[in-house]
Amino acid sequence: MAMRRLSRALCRASLLAIALAGVGGCGVDGPKPWERDLLSRPAMMMDPDPLDRRFADHIYTSKENSSGGYGLSGGGCGCN
Repeated sequence: MAMRRLSRALCRASLLAIALAGVGGCGVDGPKPWERDLLSRPAMMMDPDPLDRRFADHIYTSKENSSGGYGLSGGGCGCN
């Protein structure tokens, strides 16, 4: 019976520790106003040059001879 109480207490303590760790991670602040200039640079963008990405997609679509180029089944050779 004592072992069962210890097990329950340990389970409750571990659940409490996990909950506190989860809540503690929510307190992270975003970038400060003086740091935002670094984040707005083109090198920090997911796609720094949209025209270059569009050109690369056009080339890929032309090579694959399919609509969209990626994410679709099949290709220009006729083999699915």
